[in-house]
Amino acid sequence: MKRKVHHSIFARWINGIIRNHKAAIGTLIIFFFIFLAVLGPFITQDPTAFLSTPLTPPSEKHWLGTNGQGQDVLAQTISGARQTLLVGFTVGISVVLIGALIGGISGYYGGRIDDLLSLLINIFLVMPGLPLMVILASWLPPGPATLTGVLILTGWAWNARVIRSQMMTFRSRDFVSAAIVSGEQNVRIIIIEIMPRMLSLLASSFIGASIYAIGAQVGLEFLGMGDVNTITWGTNLYWASNDMALLTGSWWTFVPTGLSIAIVSFALTLINFGIDEVTNPRLISERVWREKIPKDTAVNGITPVVKTHE
Repeated sequence: MKRKVHHSIFARWINGIIRNHKAAIGTLIIFFFIFLAVLGPFITQDPTAFLSTPLTPPSEKHWLGTNGQGQDVLAQTISGARQTLLVGFTVGISVVLIGALIGGISGYYGGRIDDLLSLLINIFLVMPGLPLMVILASWLPPGPATLTGVLILTGWAWNARVIRSQMMTFRSRDFVSAAIVSGEQNVRIIIIEIMPRMLSLLASSFIGASIYAIGAQVGLEFLGMGDVNTITWGTNLYWASNDMALLTGSWWTFVPTGLSIAIVSFALTLINFGIDEVTNPRLISERVWREKIPKDTAVNGITPVVKTHE
């Protein structure tokens, strides 16, 4: 019976997210970029080949022109999406899993376990993220794997803190007490009883961590702390800077990559807003009341305030 209840909650959220315009538009954009990242390199020109004169403006032969090495900018933009999105989503998933594991255990068990794990979380929260990322990225061997590890190491603590706080709230609820009295194991209570009720928080944490990872990866690679021989959105901007794109007026070498980063971040933000509108009880109640109460019943343009209980 409980499994059916959890399944119905999950199914209702999925249907609500699909019907939400913001989430639907954001999801379509992300799927479009994933499609390009997976299949694009097979249908475009070789992004590493020297095809034409360096810094050639956009033309019929090269739709987005060429960079300072005579390579096709369109091919490099599409090929760069593969590594950048892979690192971004890998970091997002890893950060949420580590945060859920450490924060969930800390918030559920409390006591000495909570003290030790909270100390660990606080240590990573106090550490300055950007300087630590720069030091680690410059000290370790360059490459996507290094950047992934660095971003996971410096980004999991905030999610763990948020999940710990939410877990402590659910730990005191009646349904958890009933599950403990009935003899259910703690692991099953955390995974089956509590985590499904935190799906909106976990999804938002994943999206936020993915945006953070994409931006941090691009920033580190732009500073030359990645593998400059690997084609990513960050290395595209690095080579555009080295080729003095601004001084030469070669806008086509950095605008496509910068625009792609902005669009992906915007799409992920839309999905985050859509999830919040579907799963936030306060927003759901306000939307339902707006639909049920005609606009002409509002007095002086003031809509009745609705109190909600989460």
